[in-house]
Amino acid sequence: MPELLRVSGLSVAGLLHDVSFTVARGQRLGIIGESGSGKSLTALAVMGLVPDDLIPRLGGSVLVDGTEVIGLPDRRMRRLRGTDVAMVFQEPMNALDPMMTVGRQVLEATRGDDTLRDALFTEVGLDGRQDRYPHELSGGQRQRVLIAMAIAGDPDVLICDEPTTALDVTVQAQILTLIDRLVTERDMALVFITHDLGVIARMCTDVLVLRDGAVVDRGPAGSLLRDPGHEYTRALIDAARPGPPAPPRQHGRVLIDVDHVSTEHILDDVSLQVRRGERLGVVGGSGSGKTTLLRLIAGLASPTAGTVDVDGRVQVVFQDPQSSLNPRLTVRKSVAEGGPRVSESLAEVGLPADAGERYPHQFSGGQRQRISIARAIAGRPDILLADEPVSALDVSVRAQVLAVLDELVTEHGLTLVFVSHDLSVVRSVCDTVAVVHEGRIVEHGPTESVWAHPRHEYTRTLLEAIPTMGR
Repeated sequence: MPELLRVSGLSVAGLLHDVSFTVARGQRLGIIGESGSGKSLTALAVMGLVPDDLIPRLGGSVLVDGTEVIGLPDRRMRRLRGTDVAMVFQEPMNALDPMMTVGRQVLEATRGDDTLRDALFTEVGLDGRQDRYPHELSGGQRQRVLIAMAIAGDPDVLICDEPTTALDVTVQAQILTLIDRLVTERDMALVFITHDLGVIARMCTDVLVLRDGAVVDRGPAGSLLRDPGHEYTRALIDAARPGPPAPPRQHGRVLIDVDHVSTEHILDDVSLQVRRGERLGVVGGSGSGKTTLLRLIAGLASPTAGTVDVDGRVQVVFQDPQSSLNPRLTVRKSVAEGGPRVSESLAEVGLPADAGERYPHQFSGGQRQRISIARAIAGRPDILLADEPVSALDVSVRAQVLAVLDELVTEHGLTLVFVSHDLSVVRSVCDTVAVVHEGRIVEHGPTESVWAHPRHEYTRTLLEAIPTMGR
């Protein structure tokens, strides 16, 4: 098959080191690696979008349909973007203009062709939503808008940079199906960047593994995932495999009693009890009401009907530590907001002794989440609420943070409410699970029982949508 993309010796001093690969028409290359490995920077180099401060450090060659991209003037590179190579970015809310309708934004990508614009909206399943603004669409719908913009110029190469990371499993499955169909129908080459090896197994024919800016492993997806050649790839695969299911636990008296609770437009007559020592997983799609339920238990919101009774001290670990930690406070001061046991708590989450004197931006995403956990346990709460605490982390970092969380919950005898859209994570952490759908709890019981014998159609849909390395 004709070669559409050739990357040779791509380097950015201190960040990328001699990265080389080719992609032919019809080929689907997955690029995996942890945060900071160089995945996104490689994609930006192919797109001619390397930040200005890094351009003097850029070397090597990138040929897109035979045209050298490195050093190409931007006015000429703009002719290639969209027609020869296009990119779907990770976070659509950052990539879309909040002040423009999505129809107008796609119209710009079609160079004013209304007929093509409307055809693209139909093709990505958004017919009739041209007059909406980004905030009026769901996360999956916004990602469909980005896909429509990316394929507007009928590119030969489509680059997808973590396009489903923030989506729940059912929406992720829909977006992956859409990308799969479009790549096949339009005979494009695909470069798919992700840290989810189940997604790689589903979407890609070949895999490139990056670590610290260098290629450490490569090969056909099936054989590489079965028999990796590098120990780092083996470590990624081991971390991605589902852990053993959480064992059943002895539960004590009721600490959380949610009784016929409703909130405006979100929760509808929800009742739930959580007992001492229980580890409850709350799963469901975006907008189902998971986080609202957690906020009610935490006392951060009030119901419009029903009651929420909590017997014990409550602390919360939020999804995004970058937002929940004050960037102007040292880690020590941030953790002290949760309680007096600062040094002890930092040590318990595996952070070095000097961590308290540094600031949040000086730590990685996984380390910042450890700081959030340290702050939550510093006051020795009875109940720990965790809202998607590992959804944005790489597989190996996720495994480390979950291990820390498991150890602390066990050691301190905490009651845990763990909100997630990842059923595999919930299965390994929680002994009971509640499935929330459209504001109602549609299934509730021991995790293994729900996993093995789901009674509700929505639960079955969630389980079937989980991508695995075996398929």
